[in-house]
Amino acid sequence: MMDIRQAVHPEHAAVMGSDELREHFLVERLFQPGQTRMVYSYYDRLIVAGLVPLQPLQFEVDEKIIGAAHLLERREMGIINIGGAGVVTVDGAAYQMAPRDGLYIGQGARDIAFQSLQTAQPAKFYVNCAPAHAAHPTTQVSFATAEPIQLGEIANSNKRTIRKYFHPNGVRSCQLVMGMTTLEPGCVWNTMPVHTHPRRMEAYLYFDMAEDHVVFHFMGEPTETRHLVVRNEEVVLSPSWSIHSGAGTGRYTFIWGMVGENQTFTDMDGVAMHTLR
Repeated sequence: MMDIRQAVHPEHAAVMGSDELREHFLVERLFQPGQTRMVYSYYDRLIVAGLVPLQPLQFEVDEKIIGAAHLLERREMGIINIGGAGVVTVDGAAYQMAPRDGLYIGQGARDIAFQSLQTAQPAKFYVNCAPAHAAHPTTQVSFATAEPIQLGEIANSNKRTIRKYFHPNGVRSCQLVMGMTTLEPGCVWNTMPVHTHPRRMEAYLYFDMAEDHVVFHFMGEPTETRHLVVRNEEVVLSPSWSIHSGAGTGRYTFIWGMVGENQTFTDMDGVAMHTLR
């Protein structure tokens, strides 16, 4: 199942109500047992997907949507497993995926299949798939070996650990960059102070949240901010013109994926707190 999301001008977003904002920028019900669910965004043509295999699932996309004979003819893919243990098979090579492990699949791969080791605790594969103009090797990265960076402070309720999975100094990719941010106990803010990066769009998958908790995700131009109420295992599509920050009613984790002009992690335009509106 593929949902198409058109790009939205910031002036249009500024006059949207809650339902319209959710329709354009929030991805709900991405992880459904036994299904593959996909969203194609016209922001840098990123595809986000969720697969929950109860039996082996193939990743297939209508060639009319991508204009290619097969999905990764001119694309690359990043996968992070947020569920139980599973296996991803790429052109006959099987990769065991423990919880929070990642797998990069380079341009040119053809047959990709997903499987859970135990259907009682199925894997939940989160996928970002982006256009690519160069091929890099299919490479696995475990949660334990993903590069960690400590940011924030307890005093500001934003102490967190960022782990980079696919990036220029680690598992190489063409343009896709992905990682995971975990907040420390008692901390609720992510990406604060805020920034934009006009040269790249970003997608946030919020997860590891209690059922009765939410994250208030702040978006919009710095002087025209809006918010989305986000629940467990939902995705926010963040345009390059938008801030992207959140505050939760409890602890949570999120996966970020970026595509655009470059892969420079520090390429961002900071927003002074006094300018936010």
